[in-house]
Amino acid sequence: MIEQNIMVRGQQMHVKMTGADTLPIIIFLHGFTGTSSTWIEVMESLEGSFKMIAIDLTGHGKTDAPAEPNRYAMEEQVEDLAALFSTLNLKAFSLVGYSMGGRIALAYTEKYPEHVHTLILESASPGLKTEQERQARREADLKLARRIKKQGIEQFVSFWENIPLFESQKQMSIECQQKVRMERLSQRELGLSNSLIGIGTGNQPSFWEKLRTLRLPVLLITGEIDNKFVNIAREMNVLIPKAIHRTVKNAGHAIHVEKPTLFATMVGEHVKKQKI
Repeated sequence: MIEQNIMVRGQQMHVKMTGADTLPIIIFLHGFTGTSSTWIEVMESLEGSFKMIAIDLTGHGKTDAPAEPNRYAMEEQVEDLAALFSTLNLKAFSLVGYSMGGRIALAYTEKYPEHVHTLILESASPGLKTEQERQARREADLKLARRIKKQGIEQFVSFWENIPLFESQKQMSIECQQKVRMERLSQRELGLSNSLIGIGTGNQPSFWEKLRTLRLPVLLITGEIDNKFVNIAREMNVLIPKAIHRTVKNAGHAIHVEKPTLFATMVGEHVKKQKI
């Protein structure tokens, strides 16, 4: 696996790449507090069948963490990806996004559909429907951002890993839990707090009204324990013309972490069906 830092729109972006240039391309976008490393097991399972690229998003992992929260905004991150893909000469690919990365993947696809063969969204949403919901979320995320700056990464991670969204991860092996914890602890206060302010769900536009305009195949993956996102995916499935919704048994929010081999199989089979 090759690791590389690439200058994109004035900031260094870190990527992991594997696979021959002649193979179909899959790009992976992680969630909040994650890095490209979260996809390693999935990528290893798909080795030999695809060229794969996992990206550290702005403020995460080894990608730069700008001081200005506006630099983390959805439209900025979409343009970062567009510039990165252009630099890497990636013209057509399948795009996988988890949670925050899924929101960014959806926004990118809405703006640049000609580059995306198929979109795979894991536990992701199109944003919040009303301004009232967005305002409440902005206030909550701002409080959380201040908490990170005040208490530091370690206390924040101890809080974050115990929220109900990640309860099912306590069923994983101690080794897997520790790996996830170390990935979260590797983050920077500035990157996480600015991500909450700049690209939190309350700060992004709602894409609910645009789902009907998506013309490409979309796979929605949710864990059955994650009721909130199962319900969101059901709503999305009704609106997106070529959507398929798959729910994974005994899994929560992060299926690719809890059941990486199964997740890889689902992604691989879906991409191969597109006859790229």
